[in-house]
Amino acid sequence: MNNRRSFALLAIGLSTTAAALVGAVAWPQNEPAAASTRKFTIQRTPERLARGKYLVNHVADCFGCHSRIDWKKSVMPIRGTEGGGGEIPDDNLPFKVYPPNISPDPETGAGKWTDEQFIRALRQGIGNDGRTLVPFMPYRVFRNMSDEDLFSIIVYIRSISPVRNKVPRTPWPKEITDYWKPLPPLSAPVATPDFANPAKRGEYLVQAVADCAGCHTPVNQVLAPLPGLDFAGGLMLHGPWGKVASANLTPDPSGIVHYDEPMFLKTIRTGKVNGVRPLNNIMPWQHFRNMTDADLKAVYAFLRTLKPVKHRVDNAEPLAPCKLCGGLHGYGDRN
Repeated sequence: MNNRRSFALLAIGLSTTAAALVGAVAWPQNEPAAASTRKFTIQRTPERLARGKYLVNHVADCFGCHSRIDWKKSVMPIRGTEGGGGEIPDDNLPFKVYPPNISPDPETGAGKWTDEQFIRALRQGIGNDGRTLVPFMPYRVFRNMSDEDLFSIIVYIRSISPVRNKVPRTPWPKEITDYWKPLPPLSAPVATPDFANPAKRGEYLVQAVADCAGCHTPVNQVLAPLPGLDFAGGLMLHGPWGKVASANLTPDPSGIVHYDEPMFLKTIRTGKVNGVRPLNNIMPWQHFRNMTDADLKAVYAFLRTLKPVKHRVDNAEPLAPCKLCGGLHGYGDRN
């Protein structure tokens, strides 16, 4: 499952419009991608603050990237650094990835960003300085988030303690920055989906908030997902946490078809498969473990609807080249 942490991980993980905007203030639906001169403010309410806190910390896992982390121990932020920017070591790259400071610090963080700038970053992939963001920041996923949830996330991030921490810019290769273009502005509000159907609720959480595919789908050299391998695992994550490939989440015998709902919930809650085999720390189960029962059950229901993809991935086996995904992972030679 987020954020969405190595060159293979750059499609994360992992580690965030108009109907509910303030009163009579009109949402600029047809604004150009460039920074708008129009000003408006998202209404801060207790309900949005609470919802945003839940989404940021337990579903979208924003602080899993935008904080300092001791990667050898866990993916939990070091206390007091939440939102202050981070450093993601990647043994596959000659440089480190630096998620920016999004805390309300006015000098080194997002304290001077307008709500419009936040929304453009999350919906279109346009940074506060106008640059196009690489989809390491999963704006292509957050674009599908409901207006209300998007606003809630912004309200909560603006409420956290400012962290004074100047973060360098990541030196992305030109082939990557040339490939990705900003998305156009949305032309209609994004409504809150009907959560009565568990699978639809799960689809929303997975595809619009948590970005599970960001880690569980292999990518090519410019970070584009490989066609036909959605959620099929095999993405190699290599760093202080070790060398581990993401799991196949599809309901194929090579995936997690053997998981029933109680087993799925127990795995996410405890970080252990069948109470025995621990998940690698790069899998942010410590964040997801605090999702509500209804949300975790919905995620499981959605995963059961995925198209089965035969892609054998086993981190207990020696690394072998895989013709299917082009990567190197356990049981790669059996695909």
